[in-house]
Formats: sequence, C-alpha cells, structure tokens
Amino acid sequence: MALGVHGVRVGCWTHATHHTGCTVIVAPGGALGAAAVRGGAPGTREVAALGATGSVRECHAIVLSGGSAFGLATADGVVDWCEARGIGYDKTVARIPIVGGAIVFDLREPGAPRPGRDAGWAACEAATEDDPPMGSVGVGAGCTVGKAAGIRYGSKGGQGWDVARGGGVTVGALVAVNPLGDVLDEQGAVLAGSRAPDDVARFPLGWAPTAPDTAEAPAVADEAPDGNTVIGCLVTDARLTKPDAVRAADLAHSGIARAVTPAHTTFDGDALFLLATQRVPATVDLVAHLGAQAVAGAIRAGVRHATGIPGFPADPRAAR
Repeated sequence: MALGVHGVRVGCWTHATHHTGCTVIVAPGGALGAAAVRGGAPGTREVAALGATGSVRECHAIVLSGGSAFGLATADGVVDWCEARGIGYDKTVARIPIVGGAIVFDLREPGAPRPGRDAGWAACEAATEDDPPMGSVGVGAGCTVGKAAGIRYGSKGGQGWDVARGGGVTVGALVAVNPLGDVLDEQGAVLAGSRAPDDVARFPLGWAPTAPDTAEAPAVADEAPDGNTVIGCLVTDARLTKPDAVRAADLAHSGIARAVTPAHTTFDGDALFLLATQRVPATVDLVAHLGAQAVAGAIRAGVRHATGIPGFPADPRAAR
C-alpha cells in the first residue's frame, strides 16, 4: 500500500519533454493535517493553517511540485479534483478541500513549461494505493543536489519514499530531494553531491545575503544557489492531537539533518507536512522517531533511483 498506510493514494505527473512535474498525496477521509518549516526560503500553501497556531485540523491532500512559485498553481487543480468528488471540509454551503502544497525550484531556461492546475488534476487522476515510483519522476523530475560550490557542480536528485514501523505504528514519508547540500548514506559518507574539486570554495562570500559590496567580494552572483529545498509529506496511522502532529512534523526534520549536509540553510526551503489517519494510539515521540527514520530513508532512496538529466548526472556513488 502507498507509504505503508491504508487508504493513502499517491499520484505523479511528469512533463513529457521537460524536467519538471508534481506529486500528490491524497489522504483518506478524516485525516488530520500538520506542517512544519525549517528552511530559510520556503514556497508553501496552507502552512499557516496547518501549523502550530492554525485552527484547521482536517486535510485532504498534499501536492509537491516543481516550477518554483508558479508550481503552487498545481494545488488549484487538486482542489478542483477534490471538489468534483465531494471531498472537503463541510461548511454547509460547500465542501472546501484543504490542500497543502510546497514547491522546489527546477527552472532551467526562460519560458520552459511549469506544472499548473491541469498537472495537479492529472496527478490526482493517477493516484493509487500502489507503491509510488522513485527517482526522476513527478516532483523529483528536475531535482538536483550538491550545489554548495555552485550549481554547475550539482548532481541529480529525485523523489524517494520510505516506511518506518515500530510499537504498532507506521509512518511513511515521500520526499523531493533538491537540497543545496550533499546527501549522506547510512554511514555518513557522501551518497550523492557536489562534483567540485576539493580546492573549489564552498559557500563563497558573494553568496551571503548581506555580502559586503567591495572589490574583494567574489563576483559569483550568477552562481548563487537561490532555489533549493527538501520538501515532503509524512503519513501515519497514529492518533494524534493537532499540537502533537505539528511537533512530530517538526521533529521529523531531524531526518533531513541526518541525510543532508548542510541542512536547513538560508538557501533551502525545507518543509514537511504530516497526515494522520487517527487509527492507532501512539505517543508523539514514537511518531517523530519513526518519521525522522522514514524521511532520511526517503532522501537516500530519491538519489539512489535518480536518472541524470543534461548538466546534472546521477552521482555514481548512489549506484553502489
């Protein structure tokens, strides 16, 4: 079953000729939603409502998309799809779908197509309870990793998922792997990352948002990594309160820190959603522990299944 939790459906839309796409996670009825952001440059939808101070509890779908801020339009297609099927929060006059969203930056050339409303609808139409694909598909189609020395040295990222179980509880995670940093394997060695020689500077001074305007500051504006992130969605069968679900989503970011170095930088927009189907009694610490495991595993799976695109080869270390 998709991400190890009964009733969860996952669907992908991938552009036929350009390296972009989107992935939707459709929740079973009554799922509680939560969200937590740690990156400095996020692009999201409904995070305030699903966050710690938001009063919204019910969430019907999460969409992860390429296309930078333009890709948030995929959520409109997911809302349309849900409304057409009577899925939503009952407000008497209408059923209002609550759809969270987050985006990665995968724009490579002016005028290239971006996922939009039709892509979000198509991903919903493709959603099934089968295990979702991994690698350069859906939101992972244009993802890259290892850009701390410049995007020219980056390697291919992708979409990955993993499931962790313990204490009768299941937590699955689907993640788009597009960080500034390198991805680490289970032993802490680089699995996929920068191809820059060791003598090439990481984080040169000219990248800093407040870099001094002096002749000594390197002229690297065209190299500044202004579009990176790890975004994802966790699903669990655990029964959680809204505050506990938000805390579990926040603590699951530990999985990003385990599998990506550096994580949560100024140039990353790291954001995680959580959908809880409220079936199994559980403590927040158990869900957070399993969530961090699943997120780290999903990140590694995303690069292990990645297929190279022009300018961004798959890292051969990930194939070992």
